[in-house]
Amino acid sequence: QLQLVESGGGLVQPGGSLRLACTASGVNFGYWAVAWFRQAPGKDREWVSYIRSSDGGTHYTDSVKGRFTISRDNAKNAVYLQMNSLKSEDTAVYFCAAHPFIASMRDDEYDHWGQGTQVTVSS
Repeated sequence: QLQLVESGGGLVQPGGSLRLACTASGVNFGYWAVAWFRQAPGKDREWVSYIRSSDGGTHYTDSVKGRFTISRDNAKNAVYLQMNSLKSEDTAVYFCAAHPFIASMRDDEYDHWGQGTQVTVSS
């Protein structure tokens, strides 16, 4: 029933910024915990950030703290990932995932995923 679509990826230079969006249909997205994951070529999927449904609390992996910000606009059924000061190491396909009540760093906790959006950071 829940459908997720990521958007906002693209090609940027090191130090640049992108804003990713995860838009949901079929549910009131405000009641769902949402996480961002990424997968770079030849590497395993990596958790990046999550935002809780209960209080809107957020958490980030150490490598993006101070550079990335997760937020949500429940009126638009959307969750965003603002990415600043981008590095080549941030290059990956970024996915959003949602859970009806648990915010987790584990990818196997999530049954609902978007299709992914490519982020490439290169000179």
